[in-house]
Amino acid sequence: MISNVARLLASILLLVTTSTHGSDAILVQSTTSTANSGLYDFLLPVFRQHSGITVNVVAVGTGQAIRNARNCDADVLLVHAKEAEEQFVSDGYGVHRHDLMYNDFVIVGPSDDPGAIKGLSTSVAAFTAIASTRSLFASRGDNSGTHKKELSLWQNASIDAAADSGKWYRETGSGMGATMNTAVGMGAYTLTDRATWISFKNRQNHAVLFEGDSDLFNQYGVILVNQEKCPAVKSAQGQKFIDWLISSDGQQLIASYQVNGQQLFYPNAR
Repeated sequence: MISNVARLLASILLLVTTSTHGSDAILVQSTTSTANSGLYDFLLPVFRQHSGITVNVVAVGTGQAIRNARNCDADVLLVHAKEAEEQFVSDGYGVHRHDLMYNDFVIVGPSDDPGAIKGLSTSVAAFTAIASTRSLFASRGDNSGTHKKELSLWQNASIDAAADSGKWYRETGSGMGATMNTAVGMGAYTLTDRATWISFKNRQNHAVLFEGDSDLFNQYGVILVNQEKCPAVKSAQGQKFIDWLISSDGQQLIASYQVNGQQLFYPNAR
């Protein structure tokens, strides 16, 4: 009886190992927003049925995802910091970068809006108002794509927010969900991608207070890791995944994904 159970457990373990680490499995280093939004839970079963390939996702900030891919711990990279992505390709770690989809960033904050940013016309005006009123702002501070965007917005406003670190400017060093929880708990503003905000449950009295500026555009890209730099990369399977994502079928599926009746990502592969 014990030996039969042992053989059964061994068979199950072999099946799990084969399905997650075998020749038909790939590893995607990804930004957190695509994972936290539920997009992969929606897309990947369809791709696996289509291709027989299992996609395992490591969801971290964009900066960490790129570092992991540079360390050859990835077959595909899917993130949202275009300049850093292009540098990844330029340095020989990526084969080619494809635009995949986009959404936008929004500034959320307490409904009483202490910085009076609601109704302002530009992100520069909104960030200037937050800084000039010394209203609390929660930053991810983690070199993620969202953090990179936030830093560029402070730069556009000619504000050195980091000089007030620990005062009105609070760096969490954590992901988007944890940073939004911190912002809610402190009554602070924060910058988030819209998909994560739509999926976020702990809003309490927080709301979107600024949106719509072209500076808040949020582009996602997908890249096959270069086998010349990382010999173990599963190029054929990774390229098949990318080809499917940017195909008309993949793009239509991305467009169809909704949470609470709202579309989260807008495909724009070219």
